Amino acid sequence: MRLRLMKRFLPLLVVALLAAAHVHKPANAAGDALYQKASGVEAYLGIVPAQITKDHKPTGPEGPMHGSVPEGANQYHLVAAIFDAMSGERITDAIVTGQVSARGKTGGKQRLDLMSIEGTQTYGGYFTFAGPGPYTIVLTISRQGAAKVITLSFPYEHRPR
Repeated sequence: MRLRLMKRFLPLLVVALLAAAHVHKPANAAGDALYQKASGVEAYLGIVPAQITKDHKPTGPEGPMHGSVPEGANQYHLVAAIFDAMSGERITDAIVTGQVSARGKTGGKQRLDLMSIEGTQTYGGYFTFAGPGPYTIVLTISRQGAAKVITLSFPYEHRPR
């Protein structure tokens, strides 16, 4: 019973924690590996096992989360909460791509989907983390009318479950 409840509500908890992190973390928290700030943008990452999102109910017309939960081991859901550093407003009009690379192996890029859970908008997608790492997670953020594409790089030590 507890596992079923955890599976149902963990994605919401992750989004809530990301939102709370933005409110309570100082803007100079660049030492936190899952936080980056550059070119007027702040981003927070969250990573959960893909199976936790299996029972996610669609919150809008997008249907099942990112198509469907990938099969197999080592599949994880990456969530990125992105904010304008000056105003603190969420950025929801960007094209965001993610790339997860292990040491010596460059991972493929994929566009992250804009997703809405309980009225909070973030970007997300599924990635493979095959071992403990280290990994580098790169977000590329492109906004219409912006002079340049923003690239944020996150070092990440994965702890498989």
